[in-house]
Amino acid sequence: MVFLLINSFFRILWRPFGFSRRLLKVESCRITEAESLSPLAWASLIQKLSRTPGIFLLDQRKRFSTMPEIETNQRDSELFSPPSDVRGMTELDRTAFKKTVTIPVLKVRKEIVNKLMRSLKRAALQRPGIKRVIEDPEDEESRLIMLDPYKMFTDDSFEKGELSILKQLNVNPQISKYNLELTYENFKSEEILKAVLPEGQDVTSGFSRVGHIAHLNLRDHQLPYKHLIGQVMIDKNPGITSVVNKINNIDNTYRNFQMEVLSGEENMMTKVRENNYTYEFDFSKVYWNPRLSTEHSRITELLKPGDVLFDVFAGVGPFAIPVAKKNCTVFANDLNPESHKWLLHNCKLNKVDQKVKVFNLDGKDFLQGPVREELMQQLGPLSKERKHAVHIVMNLPAKAIEFLSAFKSLLDGQPCGSELFPIVHCYSFSKDANPAKDVQQRAGTVLGISLEACSSVHLVRNVAPNKEMLCITFRIPAAILYKNQTLNGDNHEDPPIKRQRTDKDF
Repeated sequence: MVFLLINSFFRILWRPFGFSRRLLKVESCRITEAESLSPLAWASLIQKLSRTPGIFLLDQRKRFSTMPEIETNQRDSELFSPPSDVRGMTELDRTAFKKTVTIPVLKVRKEIVNKLMRSLKRAALQRPGIKRVIEDPEDEESRLIMLDPYKMFTDDSFEKGELSILKQLNVNPQISKYNLELTYENFKSEEILKAVLPEGQDVTSGFSRVGHIAHLNLRDHQLPYKHLIGQVMIDKNPGITSVVNKINNIDNTYRNFQMEVLSGEENMMTKVRENNYTYEFDFSKVYWNPRLSTEHSRITELLKPGDVLFDVFAGVGPFAIPVAKKNCTVFANDLNPESHKWLLHNCKLNKVDQKVKVFNLDGKDFLQGPVREELMQQLGPLSKERKHAVHIVMNLPAKAIEFLSAFKSLLDGQPCGSELFPIVHCYSFSKDANPAKDVQQRAGTVLGISLEACSSVHLVRNVAPNKEMLCITFRIPAAILYKNQTLNGDNHEDPPIKRQRTDKDF
């Protein structure tokens, strides 16, 4: 009955389009009535149709489509997706993720499996967490090789090279079916969350890892599922034993935020490795962002041995410690008592405590106190003999630009050569359409000068849609740094800063 229907279908197709019987070998389909509803049987028919010029699959309900590649992606998603009835689950029930799928398999002698697998890379199932070779429940001397259900339908699905190897090894190319049980362990975290959360909503799969802690920023529609999300993150990410969600914005004073433990242990004491340095701290009380690792390296590479670094908002030391390791002199400050405590600890941990002077002051007080005193010595009468550079890092993007006013008339006396003046690296956020120009204008407004011709702007990272984090770098002009100096006076011209990235690059 089924064969007759398919045969009639082919006859209807080839008459108007002029297809020959040579192109449509109906009898080779071998679809029986019992297999008529089998996905593998239909897939076999689909494969044969796809080899015929001019034949395309129609919509999925009729088993055909004009875009076969989309059909394949949809079926792949369906086959290896969790059961549909887990939708809306708020308390994780791992047993509800059991599902049985039909997979094509090839029976082979166990002693040739390793040799054969090298030649069946294309045909074999490529699914993390699922064994490609399993024992044959009916023959202990044989093994079953799992095949890709979207490439392998019948023995005709093997390529010539594959068939040649099978023949050499005396393997029957006949494909059988195997009912594979999938469980919670077989699904990826994003697949689980996509199946559970409301259809069409964003799925949380990315997070910041801080030692054993996974830090999430959940959106409102994800909050009803927050504890389930936390448990899935622990299950699917080895080494993660605690998942937290930020529940307020970063406090601008101490740069930490309130967090809620979604799953796992409450211990926030953690250890991280970044750029070959070790940092220990209480994540609930200090600021740490693993996404700034590249920026920490970029600034470190700008300094040479003997240079001086003033780190105004040092945190637990990700700028200060690598720079100190380069035999630079470092003055590191942070207002947060917890950050100050862990900064001291990490300097000892990384054996640079003799090269870093640590302060616990407000940023403005640090600039107008220890920084001013050191600059007076660095830029004093003997400064012409000095060959090292002075860098000032101000990594407090929400407010750092406001602190630039502390440089105005900071020093007394007559300025020395401008090539010795400090180089400032000041961080800021911008939501402007031209973020680089926006940062230059805002920094220039605070200083009372134009920075567009004598500064560079580096894009650090995209923080959120339409929100960038940037670093503006410039050398402080004598007219700003020294008292009784004017912009139009006979000052030394500031040398240009090496170009990194300007507004033209955005």
